[in-house]
Amino acid sequence: MEKGLLEKTGKPLDHWIKVVKASGIEKHKAIIDHLKSEHGFTYGFANFVAHKSRASDAISLQEQDTDLVSLQYQGKESLKPIYDALHGFLISLGDDVQVSPKKGSVSYIRKKQFALIKPATKKRIDLGLKIKDRAIEGRLEDSGPFGSMCTHRVRLESVKDVDQEVKGWIQEAYDASV
Repeated sequence: MEKGLLEKTGKPLDHWIKVVKASGIEKHKAIIDHLKSEHGFTYGFANFVAHKSRASDAISLQEQDTDLVSLQYQGKESLKPIYDALHGFLISLGDDVQVSPKKGSVSYIRKKQFALIKPATKKRIDLGLKIKDRAIEGRLEDSGPFGSMCTHRVRLESVKDVDQEVKGWIQEAYDASV
């Protein structure tokens, strides 16, 4: 993130920490909002600078997120490689992708949620996608148990199921989430 921040803004992390300190803003969300509105930051970089400027324990937050995901896959360890493949692709879409692990699922958010990964059974992950006005066909099913959180669901039972077709639908959901 630090290297990307320098490449994106032309200024190092310590410069941005000084900017935040000079602003007098102390609350995490307020720092993010300030960096986004006043300096054109994306959420990911603003969140990173906010954590660093507040000296909050970002590692602890990452560990907490990792623990939530680990708990989802207890007894379903064979599904974790599918999650890892999906997660890797989802976060590669842009530095504005926010990852929000919960007790039973992981949401991926841009301006709004566009994808959700949930270990549905011991043998299957459900990938929920929000793609308005997209026909339901083949593997791209009705949202099922996701209700209004997603418009579609894809059932995945192996890493091979995370193919170009699925990645195309994920990209479509990401693109529509602005």
